[in-house]
Amino acid sequence: MTSEQQIKDVPLELAGLRLDQALARMFPEYSRSRLKEWLLAGNITIDGGTRRPRDAVVGGETVALTAEPEAQVFAEPEPMTLDVVFEDEHLLVINKPAGLVVHPGAGNAAGTLMNGLLHHAPVLESLPRAGIVHRIDKDTSGLLLVAKSLPAHTALVRLLADREIARHYLAVCNGVLTGGGTIREPIGRHPVDRKRMSVQQDGKPAVTHYTVIERFRAFTYVSVKLETGRTHQIRVHFAWRRHALVGDPVYGGRLALPPGATDDLIDALRRFKRQALHATRLALTHPITGEALAFEVPPPRDFLDLLEVLRADAASAANG
Repeated sequence: MTSEQQIKDVPLELAGLRLDQALARMFPEYSRSRLKEWLLAGNITIDGGTRRPRDAVVGGETVALTAEPEAQVFAEPEPMTLDVVFEDEHLLVINKPAGLVVHPGAGNAAGTLMNGLLHHAPVLESLPRAGIVHRIDKDTSGLLLVAKSLPAHTALVRLLADREIARHYLAVCNGVLTGGGTIREPIGRHPVDRKRMSVQQDGKPAVTHYTVIERFRAFTYVSVKLETGRTHQIRVHFAWRRHALVGDPVYGGRLALPPGATDDLIDALRRFKRQALHATRLALTHPITGEALAFEVPPPRDFLDLLEVLRADAASAANG
């Protein structure tokens, strides 16, 4: 990890602002909290000396900023085959397989996506959470966005907060939906089971949009767009509507089979042990170049096989 120094003069139009406010305008690639940390640590000097965050600037002062990233990650790099969809010096987009944990945690100290990312791009060691700016559940497949530089990380966090990164999913839910819609229900930690999330009126705002792609006898294939990104949001919202995702081991409840289900369908549903959810598309503006980016990956084999069995069951029932 190497330090990087930038030297800039305070623009006259910023005269009268607090120093921390002026720094945020002058160095938008860094978060305000990070700039304040550096200022208090002496990594930012004004005319060769130190100042307090609340001190006012007059304009024309020389600001020297030395960015010294500190190791943020406590995970060992591990060789891992990664499905890289896109990569440049600032961004990395991965197509994550189902079954792969994103972050190390209790019971998963190794073998996570983070371990593989640190081996693939050692520079990620200096970024919060190894540059991972959002997450998808262990048993959800699909696209995951990773920042490779501090300016990109700061910008992506802001884009997510401002809902300017489009995230589209494909899912198969229980029951037959009559049409698309929007679920606007706040989500919070379950009051009893702390490992689960649930709709809670004092929870955080959560908005999920969905449209119907295909209907089967007792299931629906849907396209889902997240407006917010709460933990387990799609799974919780569909379960709350009593249309839990097929295979969901946490929110799915008891397996419901349509009358006269074929043996193939019964077998396929019993073998599908994960939520039928795939992060299929990401669209955003590149945080550094300003280029419009869009990435799309099809669902994995197990998801496609499930759809084929559902179609065959529907066709069998239609033909008597």
